[in-house]
Amino acid sequence: MQRLKTETRPHHERTEGVVRLMDAHLTPADYQRQLEAFYGLYLPLEALLAGPLAALEPALDLGARWKTPLLDADLRAMGHDTASLARLPRASSLPALPGLAEALGCAYVLEGSTLGGQLILRHLTRHFGPDARVGNFTFFRAYGDQVGPMWRAFGDALTRASERAASETFDAAVVQGARDTFDTFAAWLMREHDVPVRL
Repeated sequence: MQRLKTETRPHHERTEGVVRLMDAHLTPADYQRQLEAFYGLYLPLEALLAGPLAALEPALDLGARWKTPLLDADLRAMGHDTASLARLPRASSLPALPGLAEALGCAYVLEGSTLGGQLILRHLTRHFGPDARVGNFTFFRAYGDQVGPMWRAFGDALTRASERAASETFDAAVVQGARDTFDTFAAWLMREHDVPVRL
């Protein structure tokens, strides 16, 4: 886990630089656009991850970790329905995840963003107050008071997989999977939509 943190730092910082949720001038419309962008990436990415990560069930408890249903709930609270969600752009350029190692690197990014999302949640709660237009921040409330235990359980599962593989090649692939995922997030969030989504 420490190696991942160290060797992905530049990629992590680049991705953080394009997330605008801590902006002091964030509007409800800005917040909705950010969630729409997350939805367009998490939906195909979690579908891609499901296969390789199934090898670590039940330790990972994947059903409790998927974020797409939470984003779906938030966006519906903001006025989306099934048809408008289906029209949201989907990321087609995804990280290559040929095996368990790369999938674990990708999952490290997603789980880390859940952990870091607690800071964003506190900001959003203060920033928007009781504004009903932004809903209940379901996505950022993922795991509730179990954020810490879920992060540690993921770390334990990753460490055990690395120890079983006992291979520098495996560990390097985990790091590469994380780097590629950070870069995918940054590229997706920086893109510009030519056509606004209709609710």
